[in-house]
Amino acid sequence: MYVEVCGVGPSSGLPTGGWEHSQVTVERDGRVSATTGASPHGQGNETTFAQMLADQLGIPMEHVRIHHGDTGVVKQGIGTFGSRSQAVGGAALHLAGGRVKAKMAKFAAALLEAHEGDLVFENGMIAVRGAPSSAKSFAEVAGYAYRPVKLPEGLEPGLSEEAFFEPSNNTYPFGCHIAMLEVDRDTGEPRLLKMVAVDDAGHLINPLIVEGQIHGGLAQGIGQAMIEEVAYSDDGQPLTGSFMDYAIPRASDFPRFELESTVTPTPVNPLGAKGVGEAGTIGSTPCIVSAAVDALSGFGVRHVDMMLRPERLWRVIHGANASPHGAHGSPQGGQA
Repeated sequence: MYVEVCGVGPSSGLPTGGWEHSQVTVERDGRVSATTGASPHGQGNETTFAQMLADQLGIPMEHVRIHHGDTGVVKQGIGTFGSRSQAVGGAALHLAGGRVKAKMAKFAAALLEAHEGDLVFENGMIAVRGAPSSAKSFAEVAGYAYRPVKLPEGLEPGLSEEAFFEPSNNTYPFGCHIAMLEVDRDTGEPRLLKMVAVDDAGHLINPLIVEGQIHGGLAQGIGQAMIEEVAYSDDGQPLTGSFMDYAIPRASDFPRFELESTVTPTPVNPLGAKGVGEAGTIGSTPCIVSAAVDALSGFGVRHVDMMLRPERLWRVIHGANASPHGAHGSPQGGQA
């Protein structure tokens, strides 16, 4: 069982973390452009951020474009690390989107001669609640906002807002991972039979992407525990300097992962979301090694160093006070 600290806020006292920035713009054609300083590099944040804005503004997801990683377009930002993209970067995006929506409602209220509180954003339209025939499209409202005409008092032209967000505290994802591992008594070869992961990342914006993040983390954690190792010769020469020599896990090394989640929203950002990018590897690595220790406990084993090389496990088995049977009475080895 693990508790992780991520999306760090100022109370952590760490030099990293802090704020994040976003800008959301409704263009003249009614489509939405947004920038984020939490630049994605494969996690799927472009999809998640577009989903968030589409849901917030009531428009098709394909009408949202997320810009990142280009200093000619993105004004400022801190970056992607420490499982902070959604909890900090997503929160900044959410705030900027809310400000644009509030301003857009003012323009739409003037066009529809209605009260802002009576407006509904849905299917790319802004309508008066209870009177769907009285509606304006995003393009119509945006065109009005950018048109060089006299606007209602207190309204400035344009539909672009930006926001900074700095969390008041860290977020704390947590979970429980369970591994079933078998060790062959004669060869020391370990085999992972089952891997169950139950993680809590707060509110999930895109459950499929969250599962992908956990799958990747489990693969990395399993690799660290069972397969990957930097080896050196006696005189300090690296022996695993390329992927010709350094072993990495393959699909055949994994069982089918069994995933579940609980939802405990964090109070430190408006989304209730916590990080999940590192959860899979935080839980899986010690879990698998603990399973190996348990499988070999019948041989008097109380500790095993990573990684779980067959040779190392064989030496542990035969170097300890070996009993004639494995941890569960099997002559072939133990299982835990």
